[in-house]
Amino acid sequence: MGSAVLLVKILDLIGTFVFAISGAALGVERDMDLFGVLVLAFVTAVAGGLARDELIGAIPPESIASWHNLALAVAAGLLVFRFSRLFYRLQHPVQFFDAAGLGVFAVAGTQKALDYGINWPMAAVLGMISGIGGGMVRDILTAQVPTVLRADIYAVAALAGALVVVVGSSAGLQPIFCALVGIALCVFLRLMALYRGWKLPVASSHPPGSS
Repeated sequence: MGSAVLLVKILDLIGTFVFAISGAALGVERDMDLFGVLVLAFVTAVAGGLARDELIGAIPPESIASWHNLALAVAAGLLVFRFSRLFYRLQHPVQFFDAAGLGVFAVAGTQKALDYGINWPMAAVLGMISGIGGGMVRDILTAQVPTVLRADIYAVAALAGALVVVVGSSAGLQPIFCALVGIALCVFLRLMALYRGWKLPVASSHPPGSS
């Protein structure tokens, strides 16, 4: 197994666990029962990877090809459900773990797309899709407008992390180095959007000159 392939597998497992925590935390926040929390944890954890693998032709998708992703998602859901008070001592626990999962999956998705011979612009887009997919499904299932459709920096953060990977790959840099830098940049941008209010421009719904 090549180093890049192993890196993707490790990042996928880490991202699965972290994204599952964000899904489970939102389930607890919405007063779901244990089954609902576990379902939301699993769906959040695997949706982005499923979309990525389907698009690049990695069949069956890694998320359902083995039991590891399900086990990690269930473990994360049980952990959050059991220690929910501890998790909510953190400020914005859903957003914090979502930012971490966003960065990990964006980087892993990009690297996997490159490994499958996808050209670099589409590899970056697939990395972004891999990163934002789980959060979108999680928000839809909990009757929220998906974060990616708001002004918050979300998809842009994932795309920035993905671009680090494609640029680093083109420059011949080590995949692990590119992955760490890409994750750090994505998480930094997302957290700045949360804590500093960084936003993308929003179109005005009022005609010029109106109050």
